[in-house]
Amino acid sequence: MKAATGELNLTVITLLAIAAVIAFFWLMFPQIQKSINSQWNNISTYKGD
Repeated sequence: MKAATGELNLTVITLLAIAAVIAFFWLMFPQIQKSINSQWNNISTYKGD
């Protein structure tokens, strides 16, 4: 019983860690996408020296 409880705790911790990573990227993705698009536009309109 003790081993099953420990395994359940590890599973819950793993799921919470995965959820935290997904939430972080979900919140940050609009800013990341905006930055990439801005850099892409700068490269696309670069005329050279």
